[in-house]
Amino acid sequence: MGDGLRYIGVAERRARLGLRHRLAGVARAGRPEDVAESLVALHGTDPATVYLAVGARLAEPGKTVAETERALYEERALVRMHGMRHTVFVFPTGLTAVVHASTGLAVAARERATLVKHMAAAGAPDAAWLAEVEESALAALARRGQATAAELARDEPRLREQFAYGAGKSYEGVHTVSTRLLRVLGVEGKVVRGRPLGSWTSSQFRWALAPEHPELDVAGAQAELVRRWLAACGPATEADLKWWTGWRVTEVRRALAAIGAQTVTLDEGTGYVLDGDDGPVAGPSEPWAALLPGLDPTAMGWQRREWYLAPELWPSLFDRSGNVGPTVWWNGRVVGGWAQRRDGEIVWRLLEDLGGAERRAVEAAVAMEAEALRGWVGAARVTPRFRTPLERELSA
Repeated sequence: MGDGLRYIGVAERRARLGLRHRLAGVARAGRPEDVAESLVALHGTDPATVYLAVGARLAEPGKTVAETERALYEERALVRMHGMRHTVFVFPTGLTAVVHASTGLAVAARERATLVKHMAAAGAPDAAWLAEVEESALAALARRGQATAAELARDEPRLREQFAYGAGKSYEGVHTVSTRLLRVLGVEGKVVRGRPLGSWTSSQFRWALAPEHPELDVAGAQAELVRRWLAACGPATEADLKWWTGWRVTEVRRALAAIGAQTVTLDEGTGYVLDGDDGPVAGPSEPWAALLPGLDPTAMGWQRREWYLAPELWPSLFDRSGNVGPTVWWNGRVVGGWAQRRDGEIVWRLLEDLGGAERRAVEAAVAMEAEALRGWVGAARVTPRFRTPLERELSA
């Protein structure tokens, strides 16, 4: 484009997405661990999202529930914990130290200070008391292996202490120490989300001690996280990376420089790829379709999404807070949305204006994906935590 830099256009970016995000048929994964490694992180705020995101990328989706539970709760090869932007994700266990050092430490310090401040304002016990309760609670969790907040409160009754929050404000309320403290411990990387209470779709969960990991240098950890993210999502812009990590722009630039990221040209401006990753990438040999869940890491992977999601589709597919709902994909772009009805049927609608031959191909491929999804979901009913206009309409 006149600047001497390699230009990577929309078609090639979609080709990279299909292959590196394990969505094209030839790139489908054998295990949930492979999916998480390829994507860096799976959104874990909504527990069902993890399973649906994995199932959309497995070569044998019928194994989704059993294999994901094995990885999460039996072998603990994957862990559900706080990460970027103070959000819950599922990471490969080997990445927990990188996530904690690169994104967790600064947030954790603020969270603990805020909790102590709120307790002091309410006349609740001080930081020393809180430290005692924390030590006792962690010891109880170690004895139990996994436990709910209520179970831990039976072992350490001080967790039941309550304090007023925001007195005189519109958000005034009463908080329980267990709720706030366990959240802080999660951000600090001391506890993680354990096995749910009920099925894989349940939002109620137990807590578990976090896997032991070394304390890493912050700058080094940030460089490693950027390296992994660019391997999955490059090319991308500084703005994309700042949004995904929640870091300051100075931290983003330092990490890009540390890994020697190469500069390329994108339609929206300057982008970055890993050193040596600026060569042409051919697309999959066969067309592909996918049904991805709300908050899927592919749909939420970049701040600028015009190259795979037309702006005119956003009002139907996003809620008011910017959370994406279930999406239908065709060869690297979003073409519609889907939902599950009360009887278990998977229904979908195309929103893109496709030509006759292409529309027939998309409909046939999406119908196969919907049949496979209904087959492995079985009797489970999945309602996204953040509901969007099209999902509500389709599921009615």
